[in-house]
Amino acid sequence: MNKITIAIDGFSSTGKSTVAKQLAKALGYVYVDTGAMYRAVTFYTMQNGLISKDDFNSEALIYQLPNINISFKFNESLGFAEVYLNDVNIEKQIRTLEVSSYVSKVAAISEVRLKLVEQQQKLGQNKGVVMDGRDIGTVVFPEAELKLFMTASAKTRAERRFQELIERGDKVEYKDVLKNVEERDYIDSNREDSPLVKAKDAIEIDNSHMTLDEQFNKILQLAKMTIEDLE
Repeated sequence: MNKITIAIDGFSSTGKSTVAKQLAKALGYVYVDTGAMYRAVTFYTMQNGLISKDDFNSEALIYQLPNINISFKFNESLGFAEVYLNDVNIEKQIRTLEVSSYVSKVAAISEVRLKLVEQQQKLGQNKGVVMDGRDIGTVVFPEAELKLFMTASAKTRAERRFQELIERGDKVEYKDVLKNVEERDYIDSNREDSPLVKAKDAIEIDNSHMTLDEQFNKILQLAKMTIEDLE
């Protein structure tokens, strides 16, 4: 059976990672969470005092990029690969609202994107990969056989993200989550380097009123149809 590359792009908190993991498991493909890679760089930036609400020393971050090593290690008990920064597991630390508030600024740095895009392309060079992010179908894998663009209203996405954080035990307010979602949308869509845009040949999936099962089944069907068309 032919293997394909599946690129899933879209706005923050649209469930890209969730459906990408499901899809990779169903097809026996490799899943790569590119958003986690940018979060890892952001976490490093925060840990080294290079970013705050009022300042961002992007030049220092660029200088220190060679010191940043990001890897994924599969956790059998969890059923997915966790993110490691310089051999330290940071899976939980990168999922906070604080990291979310800075990640779009860090991801807008061209040198950061160049470093991570090179890594992403290497991870997917043999196909049989499901990769989600902001520029997978437009920059990382413009020749991907299946491209999806996930979207939902900002309000819906904020509500989902809020519930996720509350269930994790984080102390957050809905208005702060909504503000974060809206700010990330603006930065992601308006940055000069690889802005978030829908690829011309991408299939748009608006999951504002879809259950997780409905979303997964629709996308799995699209993947199977794409694979069959190549045989």
